[in-house]
Amino acid sequence: MTPTVSIVGRPNVGKSTLFNRLIGRRKAIVHDQSGVTRDRHYGESYWNDRNFSVIDTGGYLPSDGDVISDGVREQVHLAIDESDVIIFVVDTDTGISSLDKAVAALLRRQKKPVLLVVNKCDNEEKRLNAVEFYELGFEEMYPVSAISGTGTGELLDRVVTLLPAEKVDEEETQFPKIAFVGRPNVGKSSLMNALLKNERCIVTDIPGTTRDAINSKLEYQGETFILIDTAGLRKRAKVKENIEFYSTVRTDRSIKQADVVVLLLDAMQGFDEQDKRILREAENFNKGIIIALNKWDLVPDKSTNLLKEFEEYIHSKVQTLQYIPIISISALTGQRIEKVLDVAKKVIEERKKKISTSQMNTFIERILKERALPVKRGKQLKIQYALQVKSNPPVFKFFMNNPQELPPNYRRFIENKIREHFNFEGVPITMVFRQK
Repeated sequence: MTPTVSIVGRPNVGKSTLFNRLIGRRKAIVHDQSGVTRDRHYGESYWNDRNFSVIDTGGYLPSDGDVISDGVREQVHLAIDESDVIIFVVDTDTGISSLDKAVAALLRRQKKPVLLVVNKCDNEEKRLNAVEFYELGFEEMYPVSAISGTGTGELLDRVVTLLPAEKVDEEETQFPKIAFVGRPNVGKSSLMNALLKNERCIVTDIPGTTRDAINSKLEYQGETFILIDTAGLRKRAKVKENIEFYSTVRTDRSIKQADVVVLLLDAMQGFDEQDKRILREAENFNKGIIIALNKWDLVPDKSTNLLKEFEEYIHSKVQTLQYIPIISISALTGQRIEKVLDVAKKVIEERKKKISTSQMNTFIERILKERALPVKRGKQLKIQYALQVKSNPPVFKFFMNNPQELPPNYRRFIENKIREHFNFEGVPITMVFRQK
């Protein structure tokens, strides 16, 4: 599992700017007004041959002074739980505040390595003034300017030396992984427990490297799977924004580990923006995807067409993801829970599917006859040939003239036809178009 580095500190010290610097791109909206960054602050960094995740605990905080203190305090506790290394950011322009001292006291009481970063050291005078922050009681201090990048190289050098050694569990890597994700209280743990107690499944606990979670090895119909439960928060977080933020971080972690992502929906609550974001994230990482409508036992007046109506409703919200299978289950009663594994098996097979080059080129000839490529800038677009260059997940490469001119609607046409001919149910397809 990728190690995690958290950035903590009071609002407006430049945590988001440092986060953007560490992950190498401007991901969050950064503004001088306290607590204005509300975007998701979770990204990947790579330095000196090490990959690690970076969490910016900046987020949104209410404006009331006492609540800000509570919010920051809770963020620090959560960051301690979630991280391998903690970067504590302070601001040389404003000096040491009472909130800095409170955060420092919390951090000194725990055992994770802490690097004190004095931000906004844009010149030599400010770098010299940074020594006052030794008063906070940390041995290692790094004066940096997150905006210009000054000092961040030395900081990253030290961060990677403090990361735990990477462990690869060979047993876990050889079996397909299924992650259960979704909003709070949709029944993720209930489904996990129902599957683990199912008499047809043989279960072995694997003490996970995932914080607070235990991955379980499950044998079903002669096949072995690793089930990943998206762990809840150990501490009772009270600030709503903190709970949502860390739930998102844990969901993203689970998606990255998995081969197949099962998005659980509460059949009584419907489908919202958070669910849509999870689906997009799973698609971006090219994971197999299944949607399971849980609590189906609570749905009144189940007509024959009700599931189909649910499918049409969800597909209308995410029209480009109509390849995702949708099933109805009840984790509480055990109704159809085995179907989750049956469909996951099928999606895993589809993800590994390999189409031969001769099949692909016969397919291309057929679809070009069905719908001719357009003429662009007076030139007829032509696809010379195509092949599948990778499976698990599938990647197709098309060689043609002027690939930059191929309109998006024709790309969608090709993808729809690939699915029509070769299926790939529940599996995102990557298509690459190259100049020939």
